[in-house]
Amino acid sequence: MTSPNDPHAKVYSHINGKESDILARLAVSELCKGWPVYRDASEWKNFRSLFCDDAYVWTTWSKRQTIDGFIQKSKEGKSNGDFIMHRECGTLVEFNPSTSRAVGKMKATITQRFRIGGDDAMGIEPIVFDVDCDSRFHFFCFHDLASGAWKVKYVKLIYEKDKIVPVDGKTSPIFTKEVLDRYPEGYKYLGAAQSMLGHDIDVSLPTIQGPELGPANLMWLDLYNKVEEWLDGAGDIDLSAIPAAKAPLE
Repeated sequence: MTSPNDPHAKVYSHINGKESDILARLAVSELCKGWPVYRDASEWKNFRSLFCDDAYVWTTWSKRQTIDGFIQKSKEGKSNGDFIMHRECGTLVEFNPSTSRAVGKMKATITQRFRIGGDDAMGIEPIVFDVDCDSRFHFFCFHDLASGAWKVKYVKLIYEKDKIVPVDGKTSPIFTKEVLDRYPEGYKYLGAAQSMLGHDIDVSLPTIQGPELGPANLMWLDLYNKVEEWLDGAGDIDLSAIPAAKAPLE
């Protein structure tokens, strides 16, 4: 479920406005779209050009990585058979012209293909399935005055919900409750399936949690706080910290 409460305390330039604001938001939206277009196709030079030198990204399977470390792990994963794609579902940008900061918000579905078992010699077909995970990418961006270009400093996602999709329309694995409970609501199936490939899954990423825990997910709300800190010009933001419990939104 999603919270009925607005997680944003402020409103920034996000639609319409001056031509300069619209062009800035367009430039940032191009950076966001570069993730599915370039990473999925292994266009590593184009992908790297989206980021500043000291950029960091967080994903379920890679955990926190420098951008260069993430690219290296992505190459290794692809070499080992990881097949991860992204379907962009829409992108909008929050922009603060007074600080030259922006945050791109990209709705996307992460879709990864998996194979279990099978024996060609015995004529046993493998189970082939996808895990689709609806998510919201957040690209923390700034305008580099030296180069005149927009660059990405951080990327972190909110994982909303996921599911198993049988490729043949009928056959899919069944993960036990014990296995699924190791991973947060929002990427249970993705985490369980990625762990089969040997990945050490980050279990502290923002999600839209189950209704039994209430609507005010702490990491989800904290990410919105970090978005506003970044837009308001904070020198640095700690996206790795796990927020302490606090009173829910009213």
